Amino acid sequence: MSGSTRKPNVLLVMADQLAPHFTGAYEHPLVRTPAMDSLVERGARFDSAYCPSPLCAPSRFAMMTGQPVSAIGAWDNAAELPASVPTLAHYLRRAGYRTTLSGKMHFVGPDQLHGFERRLTTDIYPADFAWTPQWQLSGDRIDKWYHGMDSLAEAGRASATYQIDYDEEVGFAAVRHLYDMARDRDDRPFFLVASFIHPHDPYVARPEWWDLYDHDHIDLPDVPPEDSLDPHTRRIRRGIQVESIGYDEPGCRNARHAYYANTSYFDSWLGALLRTLDETGQLDETVVIVTSDHGDMLGDRGTWFKMSFFERSARVPLIMAGPDIVQRTVPNACSLLDLLPTLLDAAAGGGVGPELAEPPAGRSLWESAAGGRDPVDETTCEYMAEMTTQPMFMIRRGRHKYIHCDTDPPLLYDLEADPLERVNLAGDPDHAGLSAAFAAEVGQRWDSGAIREQVLTSQRTRQLIHDAMETGERTSWDYAPVRDAANEFVRNHMDWDVVGPRYRLPASG
Repeated sequence: MSGSTRKPNVLLVMADQLAPHFTGAYEHPLVRTPAMDSLVERGARFDSAYCPSPLCAPSRFAMMTGQPVSAIGAWDNAAELPASVPTLAHYLRRAGYRTTLSGKMHFVGPDQLHGFERRLTTDIYPADFAWTPQWQLSGDRIDKWYHGMDSLAEAGRASATYQIDYDEEVGFAAVRHLYDMARDRDDRPFFLVASFIHPHDPYVARPEWWDLYDHDHIDLPDVPPEDSLDPHTRRIRRGIQVESIGYDEPGCRNARHAYYANTSYFDSWLGALLRTLDETGQLDETVVIVTSDHGDMLGDRGTWFKMSFFERSARVPLIMAGPDIVQRTVPNACSLLDLLPTLLDAAAGGGVGPELAEPPAGRSLWESAAGGRDPVDETTCEYMAEMTTQPMFMIRRGRHKYIHCDTDPPLLYDLEADPLERVNLAGDPDHAGLSAAFAAEVGQRWDSGAIREQVLTSQRTRQLIHDAMETGERTSWDYAPVRDAANEFVRNHMDWDVVGPRYRLPASG
């Protein structure tokens, strides 16, 4: 790229549950994200990027495969990604890339690599079927793994949490791997994913990040009247215990304070990775992408976390910088579904990309990132997990967003006139034609009844398998990182005069 025929490296840095609205890079007045800001200053910021599904595993599976949730059965956080479905890592590996994952990807099932040559860490969440929702028992709350108001009750400062421990390991491993790739003789380009858990709840931050912010200045959400809330928001509020346990203004402020702090913490690891690329001479030949799997409502509509199609839940940051990428903002609606064709275009370097097993659901954003025009301004989103008993669908096209569920009234919003999505236009006579057209399109795109039966069958099957695997001797699918300690650092079978110079960056002399 940039006059070279060498394929660019790719560094994909992921946050978890980070809404772009709560970053300095997307112009939040309080939240400090200097590393993200630096990428915006030299790269492309996509201002209407969405997740394929507002939940961790489905969104990530769809991103990695370039296929929607309904096409690969990625229904929820306990759905298996089949080993037979090609991923971005498979395609890039086949195209000559070293493929490495550090951190979370929420793979469920015995295949914990899905095309990555190496995983540097284990995952933070379980790889089995334990988190399978049961639509037939939709009124039951599963306290072991459902989100709840304890995340707000516990919000605040701490020196260590399991999430901090995890991200410290993820970041350290990713930085060290960048150094190792600069040291070795493998001249293949790399695809490295560094995937962190912050700012995902529970909302607890280390003191140095908490203290970046004046607690009294933390902004609070503008909550509409409860009687104006749509049925799905009410279901979420019941499921996460807002309506039974509730929360108060101090808890809300604490949660948002910690979320902002942990966003800055995530950004600090992005900064460390960028510094390492610079120190190893790889920055100018690396495409850097920052995104998240979904957002966080963070109190909007009196609800929290994700699981809905409203902007703070479904929107994600998407920033690209590197060779051939220009400084610009892109307003077009797009999705994480578009990352696979985008990165395959980037890897092709203007040539022909790899042969695909099937056409991707998304489109390449490479032309947009490089300064060209994208004639498409639309994307879709799906949800088939907890807090509902019916498939849910979203279409975003131009300024409008349409949301459909068979058991709920339709929702239609004009995001330019109504960015907080407070006015449902689906029943407005002036928008009757548009609403009807969207409804017809939903019926053409998705067979909701058939999808529901697939979900129910999958839930029953996975629950049976999980119950069986919990009986007798347990076999874990959780990934165990492999280390070859006998060949690390300095060992007696090595020449110390060779090992020292090899590890030193930059080389002496």
